[in-house]
Amino acid sequence: QVQLVESGGGLVQAGGSLRLSCAASGIAFSMNTMNWFRQAPGKQRELVASITTTSSTNYGDSVKGRFTISRDNAKNTVYLQMNSLKPEDTAVYYCHTVYLYRNTWGQGTQVTVSS
Repeated sequence: QVQLVESGGGLVQAGGSLRLSCAASGIAFSMNTMNWFRQAPGKQRELVASITTTSSTNYGDSVKGRFTISRDNAKNTVYLQMNSLKPEDTAVYYCHTVYLYRNTWGQGTQVTVSS
């Protein structure tokens, strides 16, 4: 059974930092591109960052230069380091991958940035 479990969310003041983690099980983690998405109230889910099997990265325009995605294949874990957080970063953050041609999502972790 495939599982993605996020952790690390919380409440932080603007300008602060958080690090999200996503622990994966039931998949060949090192062979999967891993993604972080987020969804704010009343808005569509958007791609925040991606990391490929060769650790190439891609970021949404709104987080470039502030967020860093990384992976530890030995721990089957992907991270999202978020710096210089802004109130508009407030959202539920989801870990995602495609496994056997199916979208697979974690349960999400809430990030709230106060002004």
